[in-house]
Amino acid sequence: MKLVGLTGGIGSGKSTVAEALRALGAQVVDADALVHELQRKGSPLLAEMATAFGPEILTEDGELDRKALAERVFRDRRARERLGAIVHPKVGAEMIARVEAARAAGVPLVVLDVPLLLEGRAAGRPGAGRAPYDCIVVVWVPEAVQIERTMARDGCDRGEAERRIRSQMPLDEKRRLADHVIDNSGSRDATLAQVRALHEQLLEAAGPA
Repeated sequence: MKLVGLTGGIGSGKSTVAEALRALGAQVVDADALVHELQRKGSPLLAEMATAFGPEILTEDGELDRKALAERVFRDRRARERLGAIVHPKVGAEMIARVEAARAAGVPLVVLDVPLLLEGRAAGRPGAGRAPYDCIVVVWVPEAVQIERTMARDGCDRGEAERRIRSQMPLDEKRRLADHVIDNSGSRDATLAQVRALHEQLLEAAGPA
C-alpha cells in the first residue's frame, strides 16, 4: 500500500485535489471530516472543547460554532496550541485506525488529507510529519491567490485573511519540503491534469494491491 500525505494551506485548493484523487479511485481519509465527526453535538470532544474555551463556542442548540472558534484561535497562538492538544491526539488515533483497516483490505493507495501535516511534524503528532508517509504532496498557490480565495470563501476582509494564512507555515516553505507539488494557481483543467499524472505515478509506485 502506498500512503500519501496531502497538505496545503488556507485557500490553496487542497480539497479540490483531494476530491480529484478520490474520483480517480484513491481512498482519501480527510482529517477535517474526522474533526467534524468527532466534534458532533453531545460528543466527549466537544464537551472538552467547551470546557477549555467557554460556552461561547457553542450555538444555542449545542452545536459547535465554528466561526466563533476560528475567530478565537486564529488570533491567539496559545489558544491554537491548546485546541491542538485537545483535538489532534483523538483525530490522529482515528486516522491510524482507518489506515490500518485500508491496509488489511489491500487498498493500494491511501491519501491522508491533513491541513497541518507539516506544522505537526515537530510536535510529533500522530498523522503528522513524514513518518509513516511514503511521500508528501503539497498543493501550492502564491500567497496573493490564497488571500483572494480566502476572502471570497470566508467572507472576511483582507486583514483577517492574512492573519489566518500567516497562522500556518508558509506555502513556499511547505513546497520545499514536498516530494510532489500540485500548482493550483492556474485553471481547474491544468490542476486536474497534474492530479491525474500524479495519481498514475503513485499507483505505479504502489505496485500490485
